[in-house]
Parts: sequence; C-alpha cells; structure tokens
Amino acid sequence: MSFLCWLALYLGPQIRGLRYIFICLLLFTVGFAWNANYADRRLANILAEDLEGKELSAEGRVVALPQSSSAGAKFAFEISYLLNGKEKISVFPKRIYLSWQPAWRSNEEIPQIIPGQRWNLKVKLKRPYGSLNPYTFDFERWSFHQDFGASGSVRSGKLLKTIDIGLTEFELRMELARWKLREKIRSLLPGDARYAGVIIALVMGDQNAIEQDDWRVFNATGIGHLISISGLHVTMLAGIGASIAGFIWRRRAWPLIIPLSKVAAASGFITAFIYAWLAGFQIPAQRTMYMVGVVAFALWTGRNPRSFDIWWWALAFVLVIDPMAPYTPGFWLSFGAVAAILFAMKDSSGLLGIPTGKELEVHWSNRILQALREACRVQAVVTIALLPFTLYWFYQVSVLSPIANAFAIPLVSYVVTPLAIAGALLPEFIGRWLLLPAHASMEYLAVILEWLAHWNWAVVWSSQPVWWMLFISGIGIIYAIRPGDLSHSWPSRLLALLPSLLFFIPLANLEYQTLRSGEFRATVFDIGQGTAVFIETANKRLLYDTGPIQGKKDDAGQRVLLPYLRGRGIDRIDRMVISHSDSDHVGGAASLLKQVGFDTMMGSLPGNNPLLKNLQFNSIPSIPCRYGQYWIWDEVEFLIWHPNEDTLFENQYSMKPNEMSCVLEVRNKNSSIWLTGDVEKQGEAEMTDRLDSQTLSALDERELIFMAPHHGSKTSSSIDLLAKLRPDIAFAQNGYRNRYGHPHPTVTARYEGMQIPFHQTPKTGAQIWTFTKGAGTLIRFLRRDIGRLWHRNIDQAEAGSKLSSPIKAKSP
Repeated sequence: MSFLCWLALYLGPQIRGLRYIFICLLLFTVGFAWNANYADRRLANILAEDLEGKELSAEGRVVALPQSSSAGAKFAFEISYLLNGKEKISVFPKRIYLSWQPAWRSNEEIPQIIPGQRWNLKVKLKRPYGSLNPYTFDFERWSFHQDFGASGSVRSGKLLKTIDIGLTEFELRMELARWKLREKIRSLLPGDARYAGVIIALVMGDQNAIEQDDWRVFNATGIGHLISISGLHVTMLAGIGASIAGFIWRRRAWPLIIPLSKVAAASGFITAFIYAWLAGFQIPAQRTMYMVGVVAFALWTGRNPRSFDIWWWALAFVLVIDPMAPYTPGFWLSFGAVAAILFAMKDSSGLLGIPTGKELEVHWSNRILQALREACRVQAVVTIALLPFTLYWFYQVSVLSPIANAFAIPLVSYVVTPLAIAGALLPEFIGRWLLLPAHASMEYLAVILEWLAHWNWAVVWSSQPVWWMLFISGIGIIYAIRPGDLSHSWPSRLLALLPSLLFFIPLANLEYQTLRSGEFRATVFDIGQGTAVFIETANKRLLYDTGPIQGKKDDAGQRVLLPYLRGRGIDRIDRMVISHSDSDHVGGAASLLKQVGFDTMMGSLPGNNPLLKNLQFNSIPSIPCRYGQYWIWDEVEFLIWHPNEDTLFENQYSMKPNEMSCVLEVRNKNSSIWLTGDVEKQGEAEMTDRLDSQTLSALDERELIFMAPHHGSKTSSSIDLLAKLRPDIAFAQNGYRNRYGHPHPTVTARYEGMQIPFHQTPKTGAQIWTFTKGAGTLIRFLRRDIGRLWHRNIDQAEAGSKLSSPIKAKSP
C-alpha cells in the first residue's frame, strides 16, 4: 500500500485522479487500523468471566470526578493489583466503575471519595452489562466508551493515601481540581439552593446534581443545550485569556519580539485547553478548543483558513482522539449547529452584514435592527438544522424553544455563566457574592420556564425517524437554510421544509411490521429483576406490569418503558394490567402515569395500594383481575386465568401476593402467549384444575409461548402445569446475576428436560414476538451474540436478529 501511494504521488499530473484515489485508500486504511486498535485495547480490558460475583480485594486509585449523594457514591477506579483471597490475579481490567452504598438497614456513612485517593477495597465485580431495549440508554456501549472493563459494588474499604498523584499526571490533577471546584461552589451556595446543580453544570459540565423534574422543564422549553458547557462558554473564556495576555504584552516592547496577535491567539488556545479539561473534556468544549487552536496555528504560520477548514480540522481531531464520539448526541448537535451557522451565514460580510470599515456610517438604530435580524436568523437556522438530530436522539421538539431561548440565551450566556465562572474561580470572599446573584438569576429564569413548560402544546412528541426520512428532510433543510437574501426566496425555502413534516405525521413505526386484524405483537423488555410486557394488536395496546423500582428516583418506567414508548411515538395505552403489588412489577407505574395516557387498568391489588389512589386521581377506571374475564381486540382474544373468580380485594391479600398474580393469556388462531406474573405452586395448581380437555384441545392447535412464573423461581413452573400446557417455547424476565439466583437451576433443568427452549432476557436482551396469521412466529432478540443458541434450540434460525419457526403440531 505504501509503495502504491508513493507511486501515485510522484508519477506526474497525468494520473492525478489516481493519486487522490490512493490517498483516500491510504487514509481509509490508517483510519480502520486506528479504530481496530482502539477497540482491541478496550476489549482486552474486560473482566474474566470466572471472576464475576466473587469477593475480590482491589488496590488502586480514584481517577475521575465521583458522583456523590446521600445515597452513596459512584466513581471510576484504576486498579494496581487484584487479589482473589490470597491469590494474585495477573490479568484484570485496569479501569472499573464502582458503586459504594450504605449497607441495607445501616446508618453507616460512606467516606468522602476524592480523585487521587488510593484505596484498598473489597469489591464484587461483573463484566460490563446493561439491559438492552429499543430506544433506551446502552450501558455497555457507555462502559466501552469510558474504557470500563467491569462494574461492581464496594463491600468495605481502607484509605491508604489521601492524595497519590504524580507530577506528570495532568489528567488526574485536573480531575482533582474539578472536585475542589465543585466542593467550593457547594460550600458558597446555601444548602437549600435548588439550582446549585445547574451552576455546577455551567461551570464545569457536571450535570449529575440536576433534578429530573428540572430537566423536564429545560427540555420542554428547548434550553437544555444551555445547561452544559457550550462552545460559547469556551470561546468567551478564550477571548478573556487572549485579552489579558494582549493587555500585558503590549505594556512592554515585547510585540517587537513576537507580534501581539500571535501571543493573544496562543493565550486564547491555552485558556481554552485548560478550561476544556476543567469542564470534563466534553465534545462541545473539545470542538471549540480545537477550532481556537486551528486559528492560533494559522496566525503563527501566516495562513488564512476558511471557516469550514477550521470546522473540518476540529472534526478530525475529535474523531482521531475519540472514535466513539458519533455515538453521543453532543457530537451531532455541537458540530451540526456550527456547520449550519457557517453554511447559512457565509454571505454575511463585515459586522452584522455591514461592510467592514463602514459600521460607523450607519445609524445606531439600524445597526441594532440589523443585529436583531442576524440573531433571529441564526436562531432559526440552528433550530431548523438540528430538528432531525433532536428528533432522532430525544423524540421531541419544543414549540416554545424560540421564545424561551430569546431571553434564556442572553441571560444564561452573559449573566449567569460569567458570574458563576468568576465566582467559582475567584477567592471565596468575592466568589460568594458572585455565585449568589448567578443562582438568583437562574431561579427567576426557572419561574418563567416552568410556566411555559406547563402549557399543553409546549412540546410536540414524535417517534425516532428512520434513515430515509432523515435523508429526505436533510436535503430540504440544506436548501431552506442556504445563504442569501430571504425577501424573495422565502416561498421556496418554506416549500423545502415540507418533507420535514413527515416527522410529525402519526405513521406506523416503519421499523416494525404493520399488524393486521387477528395478529399481535409482544415486546418482552429486558427489564432486570422484574416484569414488563407490551402487547399490541392492529389498533389496541396493553402493558402487562411496569418493571422494578431501584432507590427513590430510578424506576423502570422512567428508565426503560418511557423511552421505548417515546421512540415508538406512543403516548396512549388502552389498558394497564398489574399482576400484583410487588415493587418489581408495579415500580414504574407512577412515572408512566405522569407522561402516558391510560384508558383503563386491571390488576390484582389490595384496596389500599397507592397505585389505586393515583389512578383515581387521574380519573382512570380500575377493575380487579379475576378468572373468567375475557375480551377481544381486533380478533385477538384476551383471557384471565387467575386469581379465582370469587377473590375479594380487601386492604390485605387473602394469601401471599405472588399467589394472587393476575395471569393473562393472549391468543389468535395460531398462537398463544401466557403472562404469569409471580404465581407459585398453589396458583398453578388452581390453573391446572381449570384446564379441561376442551381447553387443552384448543391450545394444542396453537403454538404456546410461556412466561416462566416468578422469574424462574423454584417455587413455580410446576411439572403438572407444564405437562398439561406443553409449551413450545418459554422465557424468563430476570436480572443479570441477580441475588435470588433466578432462574433456579432446577427450573432451568426442568425446561431442558421437557425439551422446551428457554430464553432468558439477560442473554437475549428484549424479545419481540410477532404472532402473524400465517404459519409462523417472528422472533427478534436484541442481543446478536447468541446466534448459536437459536440454532441449537429452534430449527429455523437466522444468525442475525430474526428467526421464523413454523407452528409445530403437538403430539397427544
């Protein structure tokens, strides 16, 4: 390859085209090799499987800014050595992600975690694992991006050194500086300062202390991009650094040695570089830092780069340093916004469109009017250009964004942020009196934003657009924001935006097969240790259970189900079915009721359950779940098999909650799926008695998919019930390496012994079962590394993400 490139470069102009082809091939080869090396190094950092779940002794350092709260701490930890008992482990991940929380029912306080500390910790680790569902956060990808070879929990720890940082460890020193800066801001603001997290985010990019309710307001009003380190912040500080350097440099005869412009440019880049690291090296900060650096380099070398040359160089630097950057929304929003502005405003000459040198000849009122016009055009260009990216990543558009940004941008950018940065960097006796007005300004802004966010039409929700919609609308958007005068071309520009209306037309999600009458689809979520299954017919939707709750603020409704529904463009569900009151089945309901409309609810809940009061408050009818209930949606039948028809739901269950589980069968002419909740042996025995010969004969004609009750616990999946139902396939929703040991080995062996394929969500990811009118059931598993499992268990399988298995006749 090197020889061919040399040959192409030096054989002469007659093969100039061929020369460029070889250059492109060379660049492609180098880029591929760089990415392969990047991935190989990270994959080599993964924890060995035989070390999962064992209590290990790890010595190392805290190497990044921790997330700290009253509930505990989460932090990156760099391991120096790892012991399994007294045995030293030779191969282990160098960088892991740990969570340190107080022991259950313990008043123990977690020690303060500071970057640079050296600890000896007792830990339990697991390979990077996250639930895998459509449209939701991918923890495994994030772990790969951050180079975490394992995640785990801390059992106990001993502090060995308060600070252990070498002189040349610039990155770790910056993390320690960030921690000190965060603690300083917290100490200078009142303890009850609601927007302290926003001030910290504006100064140093740490957004972990911002409440979810506040994020909803910021996103609904379209100012979420301001609550972070933006390129404007870095540019502003770079300008201040350049101005200070210029002021000092011109006081002496130093400009005769090095021109003032070069010193100012270099100082601006150094300032941007330091602040980008202090801000966590986020992509918008990186992009601005590199652009400042390219400008500084051009000044020092006597070059005059075009605007897009600067943009392209910044893009190249970001991709070389971080090949995973395109998997983050900040990459597309940051580079997309700047590219749109450079493209749309490239015909503007001089200051605000006024020819250079003639600004003072124009009346001040005209200059202000021209500035407002330019500002409005820039805001319109950015809003329109980022529309596809916003919908792809967040599935929503704020209608009020132009109004909210009109006063939020100047207030946040020129009042709150400068006061916050100055207050954080200056001595405490001055900084306090700068941070307080910064926080007060944010409070007044939040009052207006909350008022706007509560308008019913503040946000327009859509689904995640498919690639061809992005392509078609992108062409129209480029034409609409093109440079040039607007007075005569506005009709054609508006016409070019019409394809973007496809984003908001309520079409069926094109990634999913359209259902006809008599067909249905079941999405079995990879929900962790809990249950949540979404049933769809041609025109109706049902949600069976809502997954678990973890801690006070994290639940499956907010974390998994709502993003999935938003990504699909679903804002209303016809019926919620709650199997019983355990928190791993009802945990996400409260979050969903705030964001999604439900027509009815059916469930096995005691009369004093808080969810029933929540439903009553939202005027949603609820009925108890009892055997014999039956309804038909779009030629698809729904049957309740448990609990007993004479069950009374008083303030207490008449038996243990699991045995009261609402068991739902959904079936069409060819297939049947049983959703069993946590029903155990007593409830299973009652269902076994109800399965008469006529019912079993009807089931024999259908392919039967069976949910292993109670996540595969040994108290369920009784032999009698399985022998009568004789499922074709079974599945279990359970947590990865959960503390209960579900599914129990005895149960797993029972399904294998009865030759029933048994799919577990930690291995398959979300399971999407589509039951058609034809002679087959389409199954899609989101994890693509289990193709061999499918080939072993089911005759007709594809190595990709789909398989089709014909309905099998059951032997009597």
